Amino acid sequence: MTSGIPNLTVTVPTEQLAADIAPVPDGVEVIVWAMDSPAPRERIDIVVPPYMTMGRVLSMLDGIEVGFVQGQSIGYEGVGDLLPEGMVFANASSVHETSTSELALALTLAAQRHLPAYVRAQDEGKWAPDFADSLADRRVLVLGYGGVGKAIAARLLPFEVRLTAVASRARDEDGMPVHGVDELLELLPETDIVIASLPGGEATRHLLDDDALSALPDGALVVNVGRGPLIDTDALVDHVRRGRIRAALDVTDPEPLPADHPLWRLPGVLIAPHVGGASSAMRPRVAKLVRTQIERAVAGEPPVNVVIGG
Repeated sequence: MTSGIPNLTVTVPTEQLAADIAPVPDGVEVIVWAMDSPAPRERIDIVVPPYMTMGRVLSMLDGIEVGFVQGQSIGYEGVGDLLPEGMVFANASSVHETSTSELALALTLAAQRHLPAYVRAQDEGKWAPDFADSLADRRVLVLGYGGVGKAIAARLLPFEVRLTAVASRARDEDGMPVHGVDELLELLPETDIVIASLPGGEATRHLLDDDALSALPDGALVVNVGRGPLIDTDALVDHVRRGRIRAALDVTDPEPLPADHPLWRLPGVLIAPHVGGASSAMRPRVAKLVRTQIERAVAGEPPVNVVIGG
């Protein structure tokens, strides 16, 4: 960094991220700010808030001149209500697709091959073999065909599944025929496994409601790595309790799931605590994105991934 007044000021929440994005171009000042204390500057060009706590810290930006805020999550529902008026926000598209799609596949395989039952048997010292449904030859519907959905589909294809993609609108994308969400109820009766990766918000709330779950054949598996409210939880509990369908969930509604919630104890349910992006794959990818944003700012180019403002 050159001496004197920096041309660009960037805050990151951890020393680790500061180290990961180094070296930065000349004229760029990187400050570690976890947003748990007053802002270090009156003007900050790029603010990177802490991961998964953005809702609690965005108020710290009140009264500060900010170029834009770079989130570390793909989802950004509710951020517009918390972000000071007029600020620009970019999400972390390109950061979590790899990790989240890995977990989607892991949850699917674990549920199909009865791994939770084997873990429980191991805890009791029991040898308890059984016969399971493979992932191979299953009819898998990927609900959401953005970055995460495409990454899930790419990982599914080598498992010899019969793949169907559904998104907000029908289209053909890179040779994959994508159905519109208006066709969902027609497709579900011919589906063995649904893997949902859609974002939250009113447009997707309870997309998998009682009607949708009722359309699935008996024994179907619902996997959710998107947002909890995609599924009507009460309807899901009812269907699972009756042995109609199974579920493997990285996200729930409510979240965190209360300790007394029936989903914890229902047979056929596997729950992960919203850890889709929480793996070693995140660190190099978020660093790459922040470096890209810095380089674009230095070059006078607009940021990528802007989803609010701009």
